Amino acid sequence: MLESHQPTGTHRVALVIQYLGTHFHGWQRQKQQRTVQEEIETAIAKILGYHVTLHGAGRTDAGVHAAAQVAHFEATGLIPPHKWAAILNSYLPNDILIRASAGVGNRWHARFNAAYRRYRYTIYTEDQPNLFVRPFSWHYYYAPLDESLIKAALKPLLGKHHLAAFHRAGSKRSHSWVEVQAAECHRSGSLIHIEIQADGFLYGMVRLLVGMLVQVGTGQRTLANFTELWKAERREEVKYAAPPQGLCLLRVGYPDFPFSSDVWYDNLPKLVFSQESMVKSQ
Repeated sequence: MLESHQPTGTHRVALVIQYLGTHFHGWQRQKQQRTVQEEIETAIAKILGYHVTLHGAGRTDAGVHAAAQVAHFEATGLIPPHKWAAILNSYLPNDILIRASAGVGNRWHARFNAAYRRYRYTIYTEDQPNLFVRPFSWHYYYAPLDESLIKAALKPLLGKHHLAAFHRAGSKRSHSWVEVQAAECHRSGSLIHIEIQADGFLYGMVRLLVGMLVQVGTGQRTLANFTELWKAERREEVKYAAPPQGLCLLRVGYPDFPFSSDVWYDNLPKLVFSQESMVKSQ
């Protein structure tokens, strides 16, 4: 029988985690729902013999993926921190992978020490569906999308703003201030990639934002109207969120990170699609 409390004399272990969000009800543990946090906590408990709490850098929604989520937990025993990745992978299901593990100081925190989080949203614009793109993109074929308009709409978002217009109900966060550090849009054939980097993200922010950016890209909403809408915090006009499968937590950055860049920095190759073939490129 598992102990309810961990023993004293613990050390802190950080993890870089990948998961396919398709069959998860998000990151955060929930009753009677399959979540990433619970799957990993259960695996750790089987190894240690007691329950732990896994602290994540961010909470992804149901269906959202992660290329380099970061989390930490407290452990006892003789397992070296760098060995935890391989051991956990032998217990975890195929849609979760621990890229690496390392020891960190007792004051290091996956959430509170993070300097930024970066997300990528992928939109597939070809008329015909594609099975190999579908799990990781929004198939938007209803109208042509002009990525130059999306780029222009993103520019005013750079800096610190009160983004209540993109804040879903149900969040416990007391304010909607966000410092957007980067906002980019690139097209690769029939695929449009939107990347947003910020010090933190509001509940549902990226999907609500992308839903509005698509309206700009199709000409349904002008650049001026879009910018005025979020600056005036007109949340009631933001009605549609982009579907979850196109969204991926790309990475989390720290001023003091124990992992080399090849482990966490660019784990999600961009899909480049043409009529001849679909290939992966960096």
